[in-house]
Amino acid sequence: MKTALSSLCLIAVAFSAMAQRPCRVKDRHSGEVLPGVSVLPEKSKQGYVSDASGVVTLPQAGTYTFRMVGYVPLTRSVTAGTDTLAVELTPDAESLEEVTVTSTRTQSRIEDLPLKVEVLGLEEMNEEAAMVPGNVASLLGDISIIHVQTTSPLTGNQGIRMQGLDPKYTQLLRDGLPLYEGFSGNLGVLQIPPLDLKQAEVVKGSVSTLYGGGAIGGMINLVSKTPDKPELTFLVNRSTLKESNVNGYYAHKWGVNGLTLFTGYTHQKAVDVNGDGYSDSPFLEQFSLHPRFFTAFGKQSTFNIGYSLLTEQRKAGDMIALNEPSGLHTYTETSKLFRHTVDYHYDLRAGNNQLTAKGTFSLFDRDLTSGGYFFGGKQTSAYQELSDVITAGRHTLVGGLNYSLERFRKKAGLDTPLQDYRYETLGLFAQDDWKLTQKISLQAGLRYDHHSVFGNFLLPRLSLMTKPGTAWTTRISVGTGYKTPNVFSLITPSSAQTNLSYQYFLPIAAGVKPERSTGTNLDISYHKALGEHMTIQVDQAFYYTRIGSPVIAIPRADEPNGAELVNAAYDVKSIGTDTYFRATYDELELYLGYNHTLSRRAGSGETTYLPFAPQDKFSSTFAYTIPDKWRFGIESSWVGNQYLYNNQRVPNYWFWAAMVSRQLGPVSVVVNAENLFDVRQSGFGPVVSGGPEHPQFSPLWAPQQGRIVNLAVKCTL
Repeated sequence: MKTALSSLCLIAVAFSAMAQRPCRVKDRHSGEVLPGVSVLPEKSKQGYVSDASGVVTLPQAGTYTFRMVGYVPLTRSVTAGTDTLAVELTPDAESLEEVTVTSTRTQSRIEDLPLKVEVLGLEEMNEEAAMVPGNVASLLGDISIIHVQTTSPLTGNQGIRMQGLDPKYTQLLRDGLPLYEGFSGNLGVLQIPPLDLKQAEVVKGSVSTLYGGGAIGGMINLVSKTPDKPELTFLVNRSTLKESNVNGYYAHKWGVNGLTLFTGYTHQKAVDVNGDGYSDSPFLEQFSLHPRFFTAFGKQSTFNIGYSLLTEQRKAGDMIALNEPSGLHTYTETSKLFRHTVDYHYDLRAGNNQLTAKGTFSLFDRDLTSGGYFFGGKQTSAYQELSDVITAGRHTLVGGLNYSLERFRKKAGLDTPLQDYRYETLGLFAQDDWKLTQKISLQAGLRYDHHSVFGNFLLPRLSLMTKPGTAWTTRISVGTGYKTPNVFSLITPSSAQTNLSYQYFLPIAAGVKPERSTGTNLDISYHKALGEHMTIQVDQAFYYTRIGSPVIAIPRADEPNGAELVNAAYDVKSIGTDTYFRATYDELELYLGYNHTLSRRAGSGETTYLPFAPQDKFSSTFAYTIPDKWRFGIESSWVGNQYLYNNQRVPNYWFWAAMVSRQLGPVSVVVNAENLFDVRQSGFGPVVSGGPEHPQFSPLWAPQQGRIVNLAVKCTL
């Protein structure tokens, strides 16, 4: 009897094993195994989860649904068997669209790039369009490694610092085209509203191969929306800083043809927030228009062309003078500009090749008046590029050439020694993305530039990506760069005695050399889905940049108020670490970031920190969404250990913001508050000194506009 019972048990176990079926779940595109996939049988709440090797053993044959965050759910029948069944999940199309990077020319997904790229996607752009509809400066400042520095206490000009370096080392692009260089570049992010943007791509460190040597601290590429589903969006905004915005965006596609159209108007009154008699926020009137037309010539070629118009007037200074000059109260600063830009993009796909021709042509006219002195000029800019992307086995090759032009003409009758100039650059570039194995990729690039004034530059670059585990990715890159001397790229004086007014600048001397840089970036990231509801991402980066013979402005020997460009007797060295943590749990989102950077002069014989480069910055974002109804968010940043000139340390400060959004069908109402606790530099000391006839303005290192609350109504049809 015992023998019979034992035999029956063995037979039962054997049949049970035969009824089971092991399954290995993989990513359909990359082939990587997917741990943490939830598997639910039909008509049952008892679920299963794939292990670290992506394997889940199902107890019996039947119909199962495989689910994971970021992937399309898959339902399929599973039969009994002893061999391992392969189950492939397809990444969600919407998620793929948000993390497809255009900056690298290969149209690769972000997780497949040897180069580390941070992407702020469509959701962030749509949210920012209602919170701060005038420009993207606030959105970029939420990232711990980026510090947005206000450079003018009157006009509100801003610069972007990355990796602790001066704003001139951060390259700003629109759809992969350089539009904000030279005389036309010193307002930058203040003139880019987010409503017609699809995403912002942030690359840390040098990106010399494809875009030239100017991206030494990093590069930001702002990518415009393209037409897909019909969309009509209107946005109206009003803030306590007396700013009003009216923006509209339209997109439609008819067969192979499409159109996007953005138009926006901003009006803001001059406001004296701290009561010192001078404006902390300028009078501003701005109008922008940006239509783009899309078409296709057959199935293999696409073409789009766009036009951008921007008109802007700013006026700031003594509040009495702004209303009606009286007695000694005459000091004002004004800026009037017009920008016309045409850009185009043509793609032709033939087999494994993708041939691209793109370019832009821009006319920029700006008049500046400061304290009664007038300066005006016109800049013509052009950029043309022809490139080819070839896929050959494990190699993705990018090669091409580009031509850029920057021509400046000052207006007649100006009292300034500055001279007109014309710079032309011809570049040749090649890059190879080589997938050595499933887990190791190498990117090698080389660029040769010939500058019409400053000669030749050879820029090698190398990046290596490894995936030691399913959730781990490491990237290391080494790159070189250069920056040619340009008066208009200077935003922050190198010393307290230097005046950057164009009235006193000497022409660039023949002996001034271009700056050259070498930089290294190491990035280690961990990204994992914990079941069906939660994902986490941890990223740890280290970086080092050295810039040789930086071009700085120093006081002229014969004019203490003026300046001339020279090569400094020291180098600039920046070393730092950047850490951030992202987590989502259903409708909860959390971001924590910490950046520590030491930027200083090297070889000067003493430790001198670069001014306006915070050594520590902590950023956090917390958001909760009730789908189709409410969204709540709170952001904060702590800026610490910041220095001015001669190692003068300034106080640390916190910056807090909060937002509430209510969705009512196609209408959303947003209440946003920036600088909740009203932190202002004037709370630590005066911003303006001296009499009204010759006011002296302190350098800015903290907010000056105080608490700002805005109400926005957005309607999307």
